[in-house]
Amino acid sequence: MRNTFISLLLATLTSACASTQAQTPPQSDSPVCTLAEQSTDVLNQWRENGFEDQLTDTAARDFASCLGAASPFLRDQIGYEGLTAALRSGNVSEATRRDLIADLSVNLETIDEAGFLAPFSALALSELARTDRVEAFLSPAERTALAQTAANYLAGVSDFRAYSDTEGWRHGVAHGADIAMQLALNPNVETADLRTLKGAITSQITARTSHAFSAGEPERLARPIFFMAPREVFTDDEWADWFSALADPAPMADWSGAFKSEIDLARLHNLKAFARVIYINASLSENEALIPLATGSLEMLKTLP
Repeated sequence: MRNTFISLLLATLTSACASTQAQTPPQSDSPVCTLAEQSTDVLNQWRENGFEDQLTDTAARDFASCLGAASPFLRDQIGYEGLTAALRSGNVSEATRRDLIADLSVNLETIDEAGFLAPFSALALSELARTDRVEAFLSPAERTALAQTAANYLAGVSDFRAYSDTEGWRHGVAHGADIAMQLALNPNVETADLRTLKGAITSQITARTSHAFSAGEPERLARPIFFMAPREVFTDDEWADWFSALADPAPMADWSGAFKSEIDLARLHNLKAFARVIYINASLSENEALIPLATGSLEMLKTLP
């Protein structure tokens, strides 16, 4: 039964991703930041002033153009922080926000050699999703499309670089989870879309990649789950089955095989880290809607060696 359950989850996600994976992703060697010619002093002044004179549609597009910049200053402190300030000001029009969602969604499928464009586009998409949560402007079909885009990206992240002292952040898994979190918080996101996002989290946390998460990814992957549970769209039995499926050792007969497999030892590490985050937070919460998470994650931890 557990094999069947997780197989169905992964098969659904695989089918959703197939059309994207069947095509060669667009290539981008050097994303162009339209603010790169501005002096550092000017950009620092903008930032120190909270970007108060750059809270416009045009500025939002300029900031978005810097999300793939090689410079961590341009990418993170100007591109992302500036776009976030503009979006949270409420001054960016619906038309521009729709355009940005479309452009950044394409970026998630784009391979740039440096590996910054997709994860920072994902982080920016989480802010765009937030604007729809705060004041709805997307149609149900547009929300579904955004949820599918987020799920495809999150499930497919295979560049696990997180922080570099010289290059700054990438953190694709965490940033993909941030979009899922904003969508999970949105009461207008439908159950089917939450199920799609939960499937993407399943795919990433159970992936056999030989990469053991060490930069807070389990915590970020858990956040959307914490916000899905209070929606009460999944029954207690569904949560129990989900945790049981996560703990399934397949294709191994049992988890003892993980200690002779680099891939499955990393998978075991990631699953235990994820379950611990869920259990600690859910068990300490006074929200009764999180009881199935506390129960399921504890049973999962008992199952894992």
